[in-house]
Amino acid sequence: MPSLTREDTAAGSGWAEDGGAESCGGGTREDGRGLVCALEMELTNRGLPSKMDCVSCDDLINRNCADSAEVSVPLSPTGKRATHMEGDDLCRLIDRKFLIEDKKRLCALALGTALVGILLMIIHAEICPYVYEPGSKVSLVINCSISLSTGCLLILIIAFHYKDIRLFIIDHKEVDWRIAITGHRVLVITMELLVCIIHPVGSYWEVGLYANSSSAAPLCISSHQDKALVDMELLLSMLMFLRLYLVHRAILLHSKVLLSASYRSIGSLNNINFTFRFVLKVLMNKHPARVLLVFILLFWLTASWMLTLCERRTEALTTGQMDTALWLIAITFLTVGYGDVAPKTSCGKGVCLFTGVMGVACTAMLVAIVTEKLALNKGEKHVHFFMMDIQISKRIRHAAANVLRECWLLHRANLPKGSRNEHRRHQRCLLEAIRVFRHLRLKQRKLRDYVSEMVDLPKMQMIMCDLSANWNNSYRELEQRILFMEHKLDELTRCFQQTSELLSEVLRHRDPEIR
Repeated sequence: MPSLTREDTAAGSGWAEDGGAESCGGGTREDGRGLVCALEMELTNRGLPSKMDCVSCDDLINRNCADSAEVSVPLSPTGKRATHMEGDDLCRLIDRKFLIEDKKRLCALALGTALVGILLMIIHAEICPYVYEPGSKVSLVINCSISLSTGCLLILIIAFHYKDIRLFIIDHKEVDWRIAITGHRVLVITMELLVCIIHPVGSYWEVGLYANSSSAAPLCISSHQDKALVDMELLLSMLMFLRLYLVHRAILLHSKVLLSASYRSIGSLNNINFTFRFVLKVLMNKHPARVLLVFILLFWLTASWMLTLCERRTEALTTGQMDTALWLIAITFLTVGYGDVAPKTSCGKGVCLFTGVMGVACTAMLVAIVTEKLALNKGEKHVHFFMMDIQISKRIRHAAANVLRECWLLHRANLPKGSRNEHRRHQRCLLEAIRVFRHLRLKQRKLRDYVSEMVDLPKMQMIMCDLSANWNNSYRELEQRILFMEHKLDELTRCFQQTSELLSEVLRHRDPEIR
C-alpha cells in the first residue's frame, strides 16, 4: 500500500458505506486530515487484505460532525465500523504529529531569520564608516533588508503561536480556541513581538568620518544628527541580540529528549515537564564541557563586539578596537582586571559589568564540572578506602608492637643497675608510642565511620531481596517437612490401628471366650 502525504489525504475522493455521506464544514476538514491514512495503517497492521483509497474527511464525516458524527469505514472482515471516538483519536494523533513538525519547522525558520537580521546589522555597523557615501543606496538596501527580515520574523512568530494554540485545542479534545488565549499566553506573545520588532531604523544618514584615519571606526553619523539619536541607534543595534532567545526554543523542539517516546512516557509517569530547563540539565549531564565551552566562546565574541560598538563613539584608540575589546572582555570574564584597559562610555561599562557577572556564574559551573570529573565513583571509593583501612591496620599493629617494646625497655630501666637518664628516655618513648597508637586508632575509626555513611542502596536492596528469598525458601522447605511429618504420623496412626486390630483377632482365636 503506497504511503500517503498530508496533501494527498486532504485532496482525495470521497467514499463511505451506502453510496457516501455528506460533506463537513470547513472546521471539520482541518480536524479530519489524514484520518483514512491512519485507518489504512491500522488495516495493514491487522493484516486485512483490502484496498482502500485515501479519501478526505469531507466524505467520511457528516455535516453535523462536531458533536454526533460517525465514520462509517470498515475496520475488520466481520463488518466492524470505526466509532466516532476511535476516528477522532486517530485524527487528533495525526494532526498533533503534523503540528509538532510544523512548530519545529517554524522555529528553525524564525531562528534563521533572526540570525540573518543580526548578521545584516553587524555588516551595516562594520562597513558603514568605510563604504557608504553621502546619498549612497547601499545603506538603504541593507536597512531595507533588516526591516524585511524583521517583518518575516514577526510573521513566523505569529504562525508559531497559532500552531501552538491549535496543538492546545487538539490536546484538550477540541475545546474553544478562546480558552487557550490566557493572560500569560497573551503576555508571552506580546513580549516576543516587542523583542523581535526591535531593529535600527534611523541609519539613512550621511557618513561622517573622523579626521584621524588611525582611529576606530565610528558610527555612521553626520553633523546634523544629535547625540540622543546616535544613542538610540546604538541601543537598538545592541537590543537585536535579544532575538537569540529563539535558540532555547529550537534546542527544546529539536532535542532527542522531546522526540523520544520512551523519555515522554517515563517522564509523564513521574510528572516531569519537558521544558528547556530539563533539556539543559540533560545536556549538561551528558556533555558538560562541550556545552559550557560553546557558550563561553559565543558570549566572548558577542560581548567583545558589543563593547567595540559602544566605544566607537569616543576617540579612544584602545577600547574601540576588536583585539583590545577581546582582551578586556576576557580579563573581565575571568574577574582578573589588570587595569591596563578600561571602558570609557556608560554603555561599555554596562557590558563589562554584565560580563563580570556571567564570568562568576560560568566559573562556578566550570569548577563544579571539574570537581565532578575528578571525583571518585563508588567503585573507586570502595577500593581506595579498603586499601587505606588495610594500611592503617598495619600501622596500628606496628604502633601496638612499639608500645609493648617500650614497656619492656622501661621495665628493664627500672632495675637497680639502670640509670635515671635512660629511664626518662624510655618513658618519653613510651608516651610517644601510646600517642601514635591512639592517633591511628582515631584515624581508623573516622575512616570506618565515613565508609559506613556511604550506604549503597541498590546493594542493600539486593541483599534484602536475597535474604527474603532465602527466608521464603526456608519457609517452603519447613512447610514441606511439616506436611511430610503429618503424612508419616497418619501412616503411623493407621499402622497402630491395624496392629491393634490384628492383636485383637489373635487374642480372639486363642481364647474364644474373650469377646
